[in-house]
Amino acid sequence: MAPIDVRSTVKINIPKINNLTASAVKALEMTGAALLSEVKNAEVFPFKTGNLQNESTFVDDSHAAQGRIEIISSTPYARRLYYHPEYNFNHRFNANARGKWYEPWLPGGQQEDFAQKAFAAIYKKETGL
Repeated sequence: MAPIDVRSTVKINIPKINNLTASAVKALEMTGAALLSEVKNAEVFPFKTGNLQNESTFVDDSHAAQGRIEIISSTPYARRLYYHPEYNFNHRFNANARGKWYEPWLPGGQQEDFAQKAFAAIYKKETGL
């Protein structure tokens, strides 16, 4: 059998790759905002004055380009409330207020795939794929 001469040329579309990368960063930032909104709408934050939920909890997307975002609660009492679900939380403003309020969105929780699905949908929309 005679050898077959095969040639190929690969052209890398750098602008398209940069566009996809920028879309991934934007989708990650938007996913963080969507997750925080989802948690607030679930009414699981302890709520007395609304400071913890509304003013002191935010998405830090300063490292989104490296593939990392964080939802931060900057009050000194957030950690204490989060890790003590035995507290008697007031349900007047948030019907489902409790400790460990992120558990449904963590691995093993009922909403564990929320972030992955939100990211995929946002990325698809941003890239037009």
